[in-house]
Amino acid sequence: MSSTGSSSDPGIPRIVVCTGEPAGIGPDIVIDCAFQSFPAEIIAIGDADILTRRAQQLGRDLHLPAWDPGTARSLHQPGTLKLITLPAAKGVNPGVPDAANANYVLATIDRAVQGCLRGEFQAMVTAPVNKAVINDAGIAFTGHTEFIAQHCGGRQPVMMLMNDSLRVVLATTHVLLAQVPSMLTRGLLERVIGITHHDLQQRMGIKTPRLLVCGLNPHAGESGYLGREELEVITPVLESLRSTGLSLSGPVPADTAFTPERLRHIDAVITMYHDQGLPVLKSQGFGEIVNITLGLPVIRTSVDHGTALELAGSGKARSSSLRAAISCAITMAANVK
Repeated sequence: MSSTGSSSDPGIPRIVVCTGEPAGIGPDIVIDCAFQSFPAEIIAIGDADILTRRAQQLGRDLHLPAWDPGTARSLHQPGTLKLITLPAAKGVNPGVPDAANANYVLATIDRAVQGCLRGEFQAMVTAPVNKAVINDAGIAFTGHTEFIAQHCGGRQPVMMLMNDSLRVVLATTHVLLAQVPSMLTRGLLERVIGITHHDLQQRMGIKTPRLLVCGLNPHAGESGYLGREELEVITPVLESLRSTGLSLSGPVPADTAFTPERLRHIDAVITMYHDQGLPVLKSQGFGEIVNITLGLPVIRTSVDHGTALELAGSGKARSSSLRAAISCAITMAANVK
């Protein structure tokens, strides 16, 4: 999508941005991104008073007109952020979260999901939330991904994180390490690989995705001497899926999976658990990475960091990950026909 198109082009994607935990850096980075240029219409969801006060604290002159869904789509204008206003339950002091605002945070996410499902928006982007604060309010919440999946009818979500040169997919996500072996069933791996292949094709424009799959154990099990998950689960799944035409390498020992030679012709690496792949990716540039939820009927991208309460309102928060998440959402939306 070219940024040189007409300002009222109906083909301009509408991207909705959730402002996240109000006491954290979510408002800060959303405000900073509001002063950037994007080849899309950007609409935020949040409390107008919180954003206005935070912008004043940051010394930014931000215009927050109410978004009118009846108006034609128009390119984002730096310094102006169209807003869907949802009121927070309580006023906010930067750096001091309050569980009273937990339902407000979840309401912003729900509004974005429902808008995407209705076709109001082509993608949603989320700023960070504080899981502990939401749980302190008595609400069972394990994360954005699971919450959004539940509101999309309980679909199987798959988490992928990426930068400019590497995509990493997680077969299991926020679970205890001791639980991983029992969770790695053939059915789970088939779904993760199938969803990854589908979304790389349909949302990222990769005609024939090439996937590298890690083993679970050291040396990918060493022919069964260091674990049998490779022999009994991972290899049979890969063999079965290869027979359907998928391009799959592995299972590969994780300690050599990320070498330049291995990655030269690979579009994504599928890892078996959270800390098998993400340390490698984040060591390449934390704060520049995009978190993408695959397998859902909506496009959702997010930042790669937390709420950073200590930086809220200080002017020191970096918005690079949110900018990358917005740009990625725009690209993915453009690939969907």
